[in-house]
Amino acid sequence: MTAVARSEQTYYGELGIASSDAWLSAVLNDFNAFLNDHAANERKASAMAMSMVTHYPDKPDVLTAMIDLALEELNHFRQVVRLMQNLGISPSADEKDPYVNRLRKHLREGSDLYFLDRLLSAAVIEARGAERFARIAEANVDPEIQVFYATLARSERNHHHLFIDLALKYFTKHEVDDRLTEWLRIESEVVSSLEIRARLH
Repeated sequence: MTAVARSEQTYYGELGIASSDAWLSAVLNDFNAFLNDHAANERKASAMAMSMVTHYPDKPDVLTAMIDLALEELNHFRQVVRLMQNLGISPSADEKDPYVNRLRKHLREGSDLYFLDRLLSAAVIEARGAERFARIAEANVDPEIQVFYATLARSERNHHHLFIDLALKYFTKHEVDDRLTEWLRIESEVVSSLEIRARLH
Protein backbone atom coordinates (compact mmCIF):
# COMPACT_ATOMS: atom_id res chain seq x y z
CA MET A 1 0.00 0.00 0.00
CA THR A 2 1.37 3.40 -0.92
CA ALA A 3 1.82 6.23 1.52
CA VAL A 4 -0.93 8.26 -0.13
CA ALA A 5 -3.39 5.36 0.05
CA ARG A 6 -2.56 4.79 3.72
CA SER A 7 -2.91 8.44 4.66
CA GLU A 8 -6.31 8.72 3.00
CA GLN A 9 -7.56 6.11 5.47
CA THR A 10 -6.16 8.00 8.44
CA TYR A 11 -8.28 10.96 9.44
CA TYR A 12 -9.45 12.70 12.55
CA GLY A 13 -12.50 10.43 12.63
CA GLU A 14 -10.10 7.90 14.14
CA LEU A 15 -9.39 10.06 17.18
CA GLY A 16 -10.05 8.06 20.31
CA ILE A 17 -12.59 10.54 21.68
CA ALA A 18 -14.50 13.45 20.23
CA SER A 19 -14.19 16.93 21.68
CA SER A 20 -16.92 17.46 24.25
CA ASP A 21 -19.93 19.72 23.93
CA ALA A 22 -18.69 21.41 27.10
CA TRP A 23 -15.48 22.38 25.30
CA LEU A 24 -17.45 23.82 22.37
CA SER A 25 -19.69 25.78 24.73
CA ALA A 26 -16.66 27.21 26.52
CA VAL A 27 -15.20 28.36 23.20
CA LEU A 28 -18.43 29.94 21.95
CA ASN A 29 -19.03 31.67 25.29
CA ASP A 30 -15.57 33.28 25.30
CA PHE A 31 -14.58 33.44 21.66
CA ASN A 32 -12.19 36.34 22.24
CA ALA A 33 -10.08 34.20 24.57
CA PHE A 34 -10.22 31.34 22.09
CA LEU A 35 -8.97 33.56 19.27
CA ASN A 36 -6.03 34.67 21.39
CA ASP A 37 -5.07 31.07 22.06
CA HIS A 38 -5.68 30.06 18.45
CA ALA A 39 -3.33 32.77 17.20
CA ALA A 40 -0.63 31.60 19.61
CA ASN A 41 -1.04 28.01 18.43
CA GLU A 42 -0.64 28.96 14.78
CA ARG A 43 2.57 30.83 15.59
CA LYS A 44 3.87 27.87 17.59
CA ALA A 45 2.96 25.48 14.77
CA SER A 46 5.07 27.55 12.39
CA ALA A 47 7.96 27.48 14.84
CA MET A 48 7.59 23.71 15.26
CA ALA A 49 7.85 23.21 11.51
CA MET A 50 11.02 25.31 11.41
CA SER A 51 12.48 23.29 14.26
CA MET A 52 12.01 20.20 12.08
CA VAL A 53 13.92 22.01 9.33
CA THR A 54 16.88 22.61 11.64
CA HIS A 55 16.81 19.08 13.10
CA TYR A 56 16.53 17.17 9.81
CA PRO A 57 18.46 19.07 7.11
CA ASP A 58 19.66 15.71 5.76
CA LYS A 59 16.10 14.72 4.77
CA PRO A 60 15.21 16.79 1.67
CA ASP A 61 11.53 15.79 1.61
CA VAL A 62 11.11 16.74 5.27
CA LEU A 63 13.02 19.97 4.69
CA THR A 64 10.81 21.05 1.79
CA ALA A 65 7.55 19.99 3.44
CA MET A 66 8.34 21.72 6.72
CA ILE A 67 9.38 24.99 5.08
CA ASP A 68 6.08 25.03 3.20
CA LEU A 69 4.20 24.14 6.38
CA ALA A 70 5.95 26.86 8.40
CA LEU A 71 4.90 29.46 5.84
CA GLU A 72 1.32 28.20 5.76
CA GLU A 73 1.01 28.19 9.54
CA LEU A 74 2.49 31.68 9.71
CA ASN A 75 -0.12 32.83 7.21
CA HIS A 76 -2.82 31.28 9.41
CA PHE A 77 -1.38 33.24 12.34
CA ARG A 78 -1.64 36.43 10.29
CA GLN A 79 -5.23 35.62 9.36
CA VAL A 80 -6.26 35.03 12.97
CA VAL A 81 -4.57 38.24 14.10
CA ARG A 82 -6.39 40.17 11.37
CA LEU A 83 -9.67 38.66 12.48
CA MET A 84 -8.90 39.70 16.05
CA GLN A 85 -8.06 43.23 14.93
CA ASN A 86 -11.31 43.46 12.98
CA LEU A 87 -13.15 42.46 16.16
CA GLY A 88 -11.18 44.95 18.27
CA ILE A 89 -9.29 42.26 20.18
CA SER A 90 -5.72 42.88 21.29
CA PRO A 91 -3.36 39.89 21.60
CA SER A 92 -2.65 38.92 25.20
CA ALA A 93 0.36 37.36 26.87
CA ASP A 94 1.21 33.85 25.75
CA GLU A 95 0.42 30.85 27.95
CA LYS A 96 1.94 27.41 28.06
CA ASP A 97 0.02 24.69 26.26
CA PRO A 98 -0.57 21.79 28.69
CA TYR A 99 -1.92 19.62 25.86
CA VAL A 100 1.25 19.78 23.77
CA ASN A 101 3.52 19.64 26.81
CA ARG A 102 1.87 16.45 28.05
CA LEU A 103 2.09 14.87 24.62
CA ARG A 104 5.79 15.69 24.42
CA LYS A 105 6.45 13.64 27.54
CA HIS A 106 5.70 10.55 25.43
CA LEU A 107 8.39 11.21 22.81
CA ARG A 108 10.83 8.33 22.91
CA GLU A 109 14.61 8.58 22.99
CA GLY A 110 16.80 7.35 20.17
CA SER A 111 17.08 9.16 16.85
CA ASP A 112 14.74 6.94 14.83
CA LEU A 113 12.14 6.52 17.55
CA TYR A 114 12.19 10.24 18.29
CA PHE A 115 11.83 11.11 14.60
CA LEU A 116 8.85 8.78 14.20
CA ASP A 117 7.24 10.17 17.33
CA ARG A 118 7.69 13.75 16.22
CA LEU A 119 5.92 12.99 12.96
CA LEU A 120 3.09 10.98 14.49
CA SER A 121 2.48 13.26 17.46
CA ALA A 122 2.25 16.14 15.00
CA ALA A 123 -0.20 14.13 12.89
CA VAL A 124 -2.43 13.56 15.91
CA ILE A 125 -2.27 17.22 16.96
CA GLU A 126 -3.30 18.24 13.45
CA ALA A 127 -6.15 15.73 13.55
CA ARG A 128 -7.46 17.25 16.77
CA GLY A 129 -7.21 20.71 15.25
CA ALA A 130 -9.20 19.56 12.21
CA GLU A 131 -11.91 18.11 14.40
CA ARG A 132 -12.20 21.20 16.59
CA PHE A 133 -12.13 23.71 13.75
CA ALA A 134 -14.89 21.76 12.03
CA ARG A 135 -16.98 21.85 15.23
CA ILE A 136 -16.51 25.61 15.49
CA ALA A 137 -17.44 26.12 11.83
CA GLU A 138 -20.64 24.10 12.28
CA ALA A 139 -21.67 25.90 15.47
CA ASN A 140 -20.78 29.52 14.72
CA VAL A 141 -23.53 31.85 13.52
CA ASP A 142 -21.18 34.30 11.77
CA PRO A 143 -20.92 33.27 8.08
CA GLU A 144 -17.39 34.70 7.73
CA ILE A 145 -16.14 32.77 10.75
CA GLN A 146 -17.92 29.64 9.53
CA VAL A 147 -16.07 29.78 6.21
CA PHE A 148 -12.76 30.62 7.88
CA TYR A 149 -12.84 27.68 10.28
CA ALA A 150 -14.17 25.23 7.71
CA THR A 151 -11.20 26.18 5.53
CA LEU A 152 -8.80 25.73 8.43
CA ALA A 153 -10.31 22.33 9.21
CA ARG A 154 -9.50 21.15 5.68
CA SER A 155 -6.00 22.54 6.02
CA GLU A 156 -5.41 20.70 9.31
CA ARG A 157 -6.67 17.47 7.76
CA ASN A 158 -4.12 17.91 4.94
CA HIS A 159 -1.38 18.50 7.50
CA HIS A 160 -2.39 15.30 9.28
CA HIS A 161 -2.01 13.40 6.01
CA LEU A 162 1.32 15.10 5.34
CA PHE A 163 2.88 13.87 8.58
CA ILE A 164 1.58 10.33 8.04
CA ASP A 165 2.95 10.31 4.49
CA LEU A 166 6.36 11.50 5.70
CA ALA A 167 6.43 8.79 8.36
CA LEU A 168 5.69 6.13 5.74
CA LYS A 169 8.68 7.27 3.69
CA TYR A 170 11.05 6.37 6.53
CA PHE A 171 9.26 3.58 8.41
CA THR A 172 7.24 0.50 7.52
CA LYS A 173 3.47 0.53 7.45
CA HIS A 174 3.47 -1.82 10.45
CA GLU A 175 5.70 0.52 12.47
CA VAL A 176 3.60 3.55 11.60
CA ASP A 177 0.26 1.86 12.26
CA ASP A 178 1.33 0.43 15.60
CA ARG A 179 2.80 3.63 16.92
CA LEU A 180 -0.05 5.76 15.55
CA THR A 181 -2.47 3.58 17.50
CA GLU A 182 -0.44 4.31 20.61
CA TRP A 183 -0.43 8.03 19.92
CA LEU A 184 -4.19 8.07 19.44
CA ARG A 185 -4.58 6.39 22.84
CA ILE A 186 -2.14 8.81 24.47
CA GLU A 187 -3.89 11.80 22.92
CA SER A 188 -7.29 10.62 24.15
CA GLU A 189 -5.96 10.30 27.69
CA VAL A 190 -4.41 13.77 27.54
CA VAL A 191 -7.59 15.40 26.20
CA SER A 192 -9.66 13.69 28.89
CA SER A 193 -7.36 15.00 31.63
CA LEU A 194 -7.41 18.66 30.61
CA GLU A 195 -9.43 21.41 32.20
CA ILE A 196 -12.16 22.64 29.88
CA ARG A 197 -11.31 26.15 28.76
CA ALA A 198 -11.83 28.43 25.77
CA ARG A 199 -8.66 27.20 24.13
CA LEU A 200 -7.84 25.26 21.00
CA HIS A 201 -6.47 22.42 23.15
